[in-house]
Amino acid sequence: MKKNIHPEYRQVVFQDISADYSFLTRSTVKTDETIQWKDGNEYPLVKVEISSASHPFYTGKQRVLSSGGRVDQFRRRYGGMAKGSKG
Repeated sequence: MKKNIHPEYRQVVFQDISADYSFLTRSTVKTDETIQWKDGNEYPLVKVEISSASHPFYTGKQRVLSSGGRVDQFRRRYGGMAKGSKG
């Protein structure tokens, strides 16, 4: 590798602020905040809004949308406003 062109690859703590969940991994992300981890060491901290602990796909709390009646919903909402509609 060429010297002085690659970002620093280091241990970083990512904290999901919506689920009170944190994990330690390696990253090149830059941050000014730090946090003391469970092992007693201090690591750079990156706050994220969503992670596997809060994402609906991973938590199983998905919102199911009804797919039936989409055309009827569209026609009710927009009626004969669409150009070339027969509505």
